Amino acid sequence: MNVFVTGTAGFIGFHLTQRLLELGHQVDGYDGMTPYYDVHLKEQRHDILIRSNRFRPHIAMLEDYAALAAAVEAAKPDVIIHLAAQAGVRYSIENPRAYVDANLVGTFNVMEMTRLHKAKHFLFASTSSVYGANKVMPFVEQERTDHPLTLYAATKKASELMAHSYAHLWNIPTTGFRFFTVYGPWGRPDMALYKFVDAIEKDRPIDVYNHGRMERDFTYVTDLVEGIVKLIDCVPPAGHADVTDDPSLSPVAPFRIVNIGLGAPINLLEFIEEIERKLGKTAIRNYMDMQPGDVPSTFANADLLERLTGFRCRTTVRDGVSAFVDWYRDYKAVGNRR
Repeated sequence: MNVFVTGTAGFIGFHLTQRLLELGHQVDGYDGMTPYYDVHLKEQRHDILIRSNRFRPHIAMLEDYAALAAAVEAAKPDVIIHLAAQAGVRYSIENPRAYVDANLVGTFNVMEMTRLHKAKHFLFASTSSVYGANKVMPFVEQERTDHPLTLYAATKKASELMAHSYAHLWNIPTTGFRFFTVYGPWGRPDMALYKFVDAIEKDRPIDVYNHGRMERDFTYVTDLVEGIVKLIDCVPPAGHADVTDDPSLSPVAPFRIVNIGLGAPINLLEFIEEIERKLGKTAIRNYMDMQPGDVPSTFANADLLERLTGFRCRTTVRDGVSAFVDWYRDYKAVGNRR
C-alpha cells in the first residue's frame, strides 16, 4: 500500500515507519522537525528511514495547509496514519498555544486531506490522558472521558470528536488509538525513562513525583507499533453499525477507538529499580509532590485490540528497560566518537 504517516521523525512515527517499510509498503513521511526537543535526534531517525527507496520525506508543519496538500497529492495514499502532535503533558501548561496549533489545527488539516483524497482508512493517535480523572480501572474504551486534566489531553479528546464527526459526515473509516506510556529505544529526551537513565549514568538526582506513589501501564514501542499495523486492516464498516454485535463501533459512523497498552501497570519505584538493576547503579532520588495534570495511575484494558487483531502487547518492563539502556549507551558512545 501507499501509506502517508505524519510525525515520521518522532519516536513512535519512526518505529512505525520502519515496520511499514519492512512489510514492503511505500511510505510518505511528513514532519515539521519542531524544536520541542533535540532536532538532531529527529534528523538521525529520518536518516535511517531514507536508506529505504520506499520512504519519501516531506519536511513542513501540519499547520501549513498548502505544504500538507502538496505532500498528500504526491503520495496518493491508500491509508493515512496521523501521529504528529505537540507532545508532553507538562509542557502544555507552559506553552498551550503549541497544542492548539498542532493538535487541533494540524489534525483538522490532516482530516481534510483524508476527505479530499478518499483514503480507505484514517488512523490517528490519541492518548490515555483523555481518561483524566476517571477512577474505575482498567480503562475501557467505552467509558466517558469528559474530565481531562491538561490541555494536551483536552486537545486529544477534541481530535477524537472531530474525527468522529468527519467519519459520520463523509463516511470515512476511522480508527483512533489511545496510547499508554510508550517507551523504548530512540525515545524522547523529555520522557521519564530517558531522563532517569541519563541522570543516573551522570550521577545526578532524579525527580520522583508524588513520592513514588504512582503506577503507569508502560508499553514497549515495538508492541505498540505492531498493534497499529494490525489495526490497519481492521477497517470499521461503512454505514450505521449494529452496535449490539460490536459495541466498539459508533452507532452512526465507521469509527472506533482502541486502547493499545500492556495492561499490567507497575509502580514508579519498581520501574526505577529496573533501571538501577540494568545500569548497576543506585539512583539519587529527589522525592517531590504530584505535578499539576498528573494522575496517580494508568491501566489499559486491551481486550478490544486482541479481539480485533489477535495481538496483545507482551514485552515486560524488565526486557524493555534493558533494550532502552543498551540503545542509550550505544547512542551516547557513537556521539562521543564524533
